[in-house]
Amino acid sequence: MHPLPFRPVLLSAVALLALSGCNRKAATPAMPPQQVGVITLHAQSVNVHTILPGRTDAYEIAQVRPQVTGVIQKRLFTEGADVQAGQQLYQIDPSRYQAAYDTARGQLAQAEAGEVTARAKLQRYKSLLQAHAVSHQDYDDALAAEKEAQGQILTAKGQVENAQVDLGYTRMNSPITGRISRSIITVGALVTANQTDNTAVVTRLDPIYVDVNLPAITLLRLKREMAEGRITRQANGEVPVTLTLEDGTTYEHTGRMALSEVNVDTSTASVVVRALMPNPDKLLLPGMYVHAQLDEGADPNGLLVPQQAVSRNTHGDPQVWVVKADDTVELRQIQIGQAVGTDWLATGGLKAGERIVTVGLQKIKPGAKVKPTEDAAAQAASDASSQNKGQ
Repeated sequence: MHPLPFRPVLLSAVALLALSGCNRKAATPAMPPQQVGVITLHAQSVNVHTILPGRTDAYEIAQVRPQVTGVIQKRLFTEGADVQAGQQLYQIDPSRYQAAYDTARGQLAQAEAGEVTARAKLQRYKSLLQAHAVSHQDYDDALAAEKEAQGQILTAKGQVENAQVDLGYTRMNSPITGRISRSIITVGALVTANQTDNTAVVTRLDPIYVDVNLPAITLLRLKREMAEGRITRQANGEVPVTLTLEDGTTYEHTGRMALSEVNVDTSTASVVVRALMPNPDKLLLPGMYVHAQLDEGADPNGLLVPQQAVSRNTHGDPQVWVVKADDTVELRQIQIGQAVGTDWLATGGLKAGERIVTVGLQKIKPGAKVKPTEDAAAQAASDASSQNKGQ
């Protein structure tokens, strides 16, 4: 049979074809390392601040109310104008209080005259007693009469002072310096002592308070970082405060933190922080909504991470790709604080000298080999933002 001699030849050809296929597969070149842009972290001084919403509140406010009963005769101020402490605002009809004051002064004069008579009688009885011309009982009666006359003088003086106070209250004066509201009453209206309704309100606008709620966890972080030396306070120990108004503009004057409460509000887990702001132009009014920036100090070893390099895991935790010494990458979870320009201030998980990926994040995976190149644009933006915050 002729087909049999060709069998070995066919098998050899198949083997050669298979071998050549293996050689072609083995010769496929390996993928080159993925090129990525990186930025090298370096420690730098970064100003630390906290931005919180708040409300303005009056530095001083006085509710003007009558202390005596009477009819308003005059209104002596312009509504909405600035008034001074002690300036007269209203005049209540003083006639009945003037009469009471005059009566009290007359009673005082009578008491003083009676005391003169009693004192003279006591002096005479004292000399007569030494001559045994009067009894001890008569002398004692004269002494008691003189002391009674002195008591009547004190009572009359008290009545004069009381009448004088009531007469003075007919002049309703401003308790503080500030801007007065509209008048709630008009001339001819009857006002009564101890009434609950105001006649006007005087508000001091310069300076003005700004109250913000600082989360207790932020307060703990600040105290811990200051204790560790990570934050250096201002030389004078004060905390400067700047404001952003509701229309987005920056308030031109800088204030300072005046106090912080020692009790935490259990419903909001926050502490009330009060700032004192200058307000010479009366631009800020009580009740305004603002954003307050509290400049807490400087972190001398701050690490700034470009925001474009930070992603979030399924739990919302921040993470970055870190290039190790052998040019392989790892995905690392970090902690971040405030935003500084286009960067985040890293508070944990990173150290100076490490390289993080800023460009090409979507093309790498953990353990992959990469070809890192410095991202000059990201480095320049980071330097610019840190310089702006340092001014």
